[in-house]
Formats: sequence, structure tokens, C-alpha cells
Amino acid sequence: MLKPDGHTRAPVADLNVDALAALPRQETARLLLEAASRDQGLRARLCAAVAAAQPGPAADLAFAAARAEAEPVGADNFMIGASPAMLEVFDRLRRYATVESPVLITGESGTGKELAARAIHERSNRAGGPFVAINCAALPPSLVSSELFGHEKGAFTGATERRAGHVEMAHRGTLFLDEIGDLPLEIQGHLLRFLQDGQVTRVGGRAPIPVDARIVAATHVPLADAMAARRFREDLFYRLAVLTLEMPPLRERVGDIELLATVFLRRIAAECGRPAQGFTPEALAALRAHSWPGNVRQMIAVLRRAIVMANDGPLSVADLDLGPIAPRERAAVPPTAPAAPMRPAPGSAEERQQVLDALEASQRQVSQAARRLGVSRVTFYRMIERNGIELKR
Repeated sequence: MLKPDGHTRAPVADLNVDALAALPRQETARLLLEAASRDQGLRARLCAAVAAAQPGPAADLAFAAARAEAEPVGADNFMIGASPAMLEVFDRLRRYATVESPVLITGESGTGKELAARAIHERSNRAGGPFVAINCAALPPSLVSSELFGHEKGAFTGATERRAGHVEMAHRGTLFLDEIGDLPLEIQGHLLRFLQDGQVTRVGGRAPIPVDARIVAATHVPLADAMAARRFREDLFYRLAVLTLEMPPLRERVGDIELLATVFLRRIAAECGRPAQGFTPEALAALRAHSWPGNVRQMIAVLRRAIVMANDGPLSVADLDLGPIAPRERAAVPPTAPAAPMRPAPGSAEERQQVLDALEASQRQVSQAARRLGVSRVTFYRMIERNGIELKR
């Protein structure tokens, strides 16, 4: 078809059932997941449709997922959760994506800090720019400055050509600095200067280079301890921690464990060409009772091994091979632990009452009250502060 100016007009397909049915199943599922992540009503209708198509345990999971949120990340990754801790993470991801300030993400190894950083980038105005990730702990000490800020030809032995550093490569995009606590002290000053001036100088160079990059940093170690030991600059910490995001460990996401396990089981089984036949009741109890020191990363590894080694039928406790559960873990997370309660809107009267009820039930013990709501102590203190609740001693 020709436009009046003689150029070819791109064909526009009508959106109807037949046209959508012609799409590849994986692409259709991805588009639906993206749309459902932004529309609570659509997500509930999709979950109800899944439940109707898969009666039995799958239906229970689908209705449980109706109150979950899913954040697509990249082409084939996602973050999903229904626990109050993860719902707060999703809320912060969306808020942080609308501004340009640095973000500091904390949390144990395996909790999904890089996924969170990518989610912020992909929802920001910088989504069309590069996302450059670098692990500060993996950089050779002698090459840290060159890797971050680049070098000129002849700057040192082996520098046979000019090379842009990771900061420069992130121009008009996002630079993700993982394990920022392991960055050498002398390099921290250069990073601080970049955050202040928005310029870098390559090793062996003299002319400053303007770089427009947003910084998102992550660490699994308490930076407060590193600052006390003079291993981390306090002024750099305050530059990075303008916005903070705490990724909850899996053991504090009790209501999410079965949901995550089922989602990962289906995905890994499809990758391996095996049927996904679910879990036995004993296996589900074992998953809920486990402390998951390696968090989501450990769960994925456990399920991948179990799918390869299992025979036909649902995965059993023996297939999971989680090892004996310590008495302390059994007391902390009983096998029949209920799903975490749904989270009301932040700052609402319902949230305030939920916090007060948890404090009363735990005799004003913050740690116990936080566990009742399925959130970390830090998150619980934030809930207390924004609802104007005083802790009586």
C-alpha cells in the first residue's frame, strides 16, 4: 500500500482472536505477563482462567498467584511474589524508576539484586540506553581503575590501544556496581568524584570526559561495618544511598516459596524436556521448612538437580535432597506455615492496624512481629515510622 507521498505504508494487523492465536505461545505468554504486571484486574482474570483450565492443586496455586505481582525483566526473566516484603520491593522499583537518583540495593547473596537493578533500568527513561553490570569483587586489583574508567594507549604495559571503561560504556544508561563493598578504598575516591562531577578521566589521560550514567550499586555485606572499619568511605555511602532497596531473603518470603517453586519447576522442566508433575505434600512441607541460605539461587539449583535425577511423578523429599533440617529451622519455619497476609496499601489505615495487631500478638517484640507479617525488621521499622506508631519500652 502506498501513502500519498509514494512511500510504502507498513501493514497494520487487526487485533482479533485469530491474529493473536497465530503468535508463538512463548511470545503471547510474555506479552500477557507484561500486561498483567500493570493491571491487577487483568492478572486476576488470567489467574482465574488458568485455574479453570487446570483444576486441582494448580487451581489453588493460580488463585494464590492472583494476589501476586510479576515484574518482567529482560527477554525471559521475571520477579514474582505475593509476600508483603516483595510487594514493597515492587512498589519501590516502580517509584525509583521515575527518578534519576543513585540506588543502593542490599540483601543476601542469591536474593535477586541484579534483577532488581535491571527492573529499575528497564522501567526508567534510560531503558533505551545500555545496562552495564560489573562485579567489583571480581576485578583484579591492578586493573580496577582501568576497568571502571578506561585507559589511553600506552598508559601502562599492555595498553596497546585506547579503551573506554565501564562507566563510559554506560553513557545515557545505567551502571550497576555489584558488590560495591569490595571496591578498593583508593578507587572509591574516583567514583565519588564521578558522582559529584559527572566526568571521568581515563588512566593515562588528562582530559575529563562527560558521562551521563545512573548508578545503581549493590552489596551483600553491611556497609556500616565497612565504614566503621574504614574500608568504605562514608561520603561515598551517602552519595550512593540516596534511595535504598532491601531484597528480602527467601526465608522471610514464606508465602512465596510454593509459588516460586512451582513457577521454577515448570520453567526448568520445559528447558530439560521433562514433564512438570508438581510436588508431593511432604516435598512442599520440606520446601517451606528449609532455611534457604542461598535464597532463590539455591532453590533454582535444587530444582534443576531434582528434575534431572527424579523418576516419573511428583518430586519427593528424596528428589529434593535438601538434607536434614535443624531443630532451630523447624521452630522458625513450621512445615505448615501459612502464607503471609496480603499487604494493604502503604500508609493506609489497614496497614497501620496490621502493624498494631502484629505488635500486640508478639508482645511488642519487633523481630517476632516482622516475622508474622513476612517482612524484614528494616521493612517493619519503615512501616512503623510511616504509620506514626510509637514503640513503648
